[in-house]
Amino acid sequence: MNQKQSQAEPPTLSGQVSSALLNNYSRYNVEFIRGKGAYLFDNSGREYLDFLSGIAVTGFGHSHPAILKDVKEQIENIWHTSNLFQSSGQEILAGKLAEQSGLGYVFFCNSGTEANEAAIKFVRKWGNGRSTIITALGGFHGRTFGSLSASGQYKLWDGFFPLTPGFVYVPYDDFEAIENSINHDTAAIMIEPIQGESGIIVPSDNYLKKLKEICDKNNLLLVVDEVQSGMGRTGKMFAHQWEEIKPDIITLAKGIANGLPLGAVICANEVAECITPGSHGSTFGGNPVAITAANSVIDLLTEDQLAYIFIIGKKLKNEIRNIHHPLIKDVRGKGLMIGVEFNEPTNAKEVALKLLEEGVVVGTSGDRVIRILPPFIITEEEITKFMLVFSSILNNLEG
Repeated sequence: MNQKQSQAEPPTLSGQVSSALLNNYSRYNVEFIRGKGAYLFDNSGREYLDFLSGIAVTGFGHSHPAILKDVKEQIENIWHTSNLFQSSGQEILAGKLAEQSGLGYVFFCNSGTEANEAAIKFVRKWGNGRSTIITALGGFHGRTFGSLSASGQYKLWDGFFPLTPGFVYVPYDDFEAIENSINHDTAAIMIEPIQGESGIIVPSDNYLKKLKEICDKNNLLLVVDEVQSGMGRTGKMFAHQWEEIKPDIITLAKGIANGLPLGAVICANEVAECITPGSHGSTFGGNPVAITAANSVIDLLTEDQLAYIFIIGKKLKNEIRNIHHPLIKDVRGKGLMIGVEFNEPTNAKEVALKLLEEGVVVGTSGDRVIRILPPFIITEEEITKFMLVFSSILNNLEG
């Protein structure tokens, strides 16, 4: 640590704001003003190793030269026209996403919650009277009313009743509960391939494959929420591809444009046929700058890059497991989407704060899990750096 770093105020998590900002976030008292590669720099000049990627967003790190070049060129030309006019950038990106997914059509919006709202609408339009969607307890699909109602977490609902009707909740990774919940009004199953916000919960092998079989048997749509797990995060373009299935709807956001606001819904032909002009829309969705960034991102996600994500993620996960620390209860995930669960009474937020104090950024899920979501460009040297800091913190907590 250099002298400038050592003089910085230690990070805290007060949850308070001292401005006109609404107090709906618990913020660390750290402001990042610059990023380069896998590193962030705060307003005192201190360097931080970024193992959060803006919550699985900046997959190619900060100021990636190819993305930066393309975005600069685009913003110097035009950055908004609206969806009343043609967009060759959207058409190109839609074609790439359709090719990667095997589905036919794409709608662009601004975020994951908007993508899931659109998916819910598309399901109901396709259902033609059938409207119920089965989702999983512990799932997270967003915070607007439709996506909030799809999210099976009471803590998110508290204070916001009545919810949007038309959702049935079943335990995650439970086929029998799903089959017992299907009735004449059921239109779809909506699921995360890996539950991200709930602590990187990985289902049993062939879970998605079995869900697809259930959907096909009962003429239901399978909606796969890839907002956090998609765009290379697990070592495949989409996490559901590990089970070699083709969903009917895929929702994307987070990593799709490396930090610029963009969401997408990819639809099978039979779903797209139900959507006509006026069915849905977005003023800002798919603006030229975000689309340009996304086209750069998808071009960078080559087969070699995806293989690297899986291999380096497996190395990181194994290194955490191999320390066999008594404070660690479980290490799970796939690719560079990793959750570390601690035994009680170890508090994940305390671990995350101590990591931040030592110049490493991670996320948390509840009181017991830290989320580790490094950029795809992470190196073995940076993993070693993380492990030294992480092991030291755990040893100090144990002592």
